[in-house]
This record gives sequence, C-alpha cells and structure tokens, in this order.
Amino acid sequence: MSDGRTLNILAAIDMQVNAGEAVAILGPSGSGKSTLLGLLAGLDQPTEGGVSLLGHDLGAMDEDARAALRAGRVGFVFQSFQLLPGMTALENVALPLQIVRNSGARVQAEALLREVGLEKRLSHLPRQLSGGEQQRVALARAFAGDPDVLFADEPTGNLDADSGQRIIDLLFGLRDRAGSTLLLVTHDQQLAARCDRVLRLHAGRLQEAA
Repeated sequence: MSDGRTLNILAAIDMQVNAGEAVAILGPSGSGKSTLLGLLAGLDQPTEGGVSLLGHDLGAMDEDARAALRAGRVGFVFQSFQLLPGMTALENVALPLQIVRNSGARVQAEALLREVGLEKRLSHLPRQLSGGEQQRVALARAFAGDPDVLFADEPTGNLDADSGQRIIDLLFGLRDRAGSTLLLVTHDQQLAARCDRVLRLHAGRLQEAA
C-alpha cells in the first residue's frame, strides 16, 4: 500500500556531454543509473526539468517524434543483449538499417558482423550463440548506420572477464571508427577507465569522479 509519499530517484541532475566524448556513469545498484540513461535517450520522460538530445528538446516531442529522432542516429547496447529471438544474427543487425530504408542493409550488416568476428555466425539464432557472441551481435546492431550517439547499459555485466574485455575493445574500436558520442553506465572500473570522463551517481545526484 502506498503511503502517499513521492519517490525521487534522481535530483538536481545537470550534465552535458560533448559530441564525440565518451562518458561513463558509475554508481551502486539502485542508484538510478539506468533511469538516467533512459531519460537521456528519451525512452522515459522526467517529471521535472528537460533533456536535449542532438539539439532537440525531447520534452517538446511526442513519442513518435522521439523514435524518429533516434532512428538511424542513436544506438543502444543492453546488459541483456535484447536480440530478437526469432531472427538470425544477420537479420538482427540488418533490422535497424531496414527500418530507415537502407537499400544495402544486409551487405552492411554482414560487414559489421565480420568486423566483430562473427562472419561464421550470420545464420545463427541468438539461442545458438554464447553470451559474448550475443553481445557482439548487439554491438554490431548498435553501430549499424554509424550512430551519432551510443547509449550502453552495463554492456559487460553478463559476461565473464575475457568476453567482457573483448566487448570493451570492440566497443571502443567501433566508436572510434564511427566517431560516435558514447554514454554508458557500468560497474566495470576497467570499462570506465577507457572513457574520457567519469561521473558518479550517488543518492540520485551526479558528481565528477576525481
């Protein structure tokens, strides 16, 4: 039963990420990291304040307009991979390109899968791939179309150390090639250390890491 009190997950957040910058947000579980990422990507809306993405005021746009802004310009990588189970690796990577009517979707998807070392897994379904392989498919999908911004939510969280290191290397290699702005939340200090800037979220507030 609710006691009528309001639960504030985030408070007094004031941040700016520059084009081409890689920023990590660290914080304990339950600190609001994933909530903040969802707000910055326009997947959720704040109860107060505003968010600007790629020069657009997300609060002034409806969901269709926010989705159209993200299409082809924003990529996502999730801890749980979020691959479509009934589609092959190639189909999963080609899908965002097909959504924006890219006529070379399958050719570009195949090239991306080769780039992440999965040229022999094109026709495999997600259930036929290891966790590290699924995350490599997710990375290839996220970078399809060379997004302006990539949001990553604990991209190494479900992986062993060796697979996690390979994902980190691939993530930054793809990001450097595409010139994408990278914003990620993580518990992984090694991953955060690869970023240009580290912010810490504590009790719903952001602080620049020392």
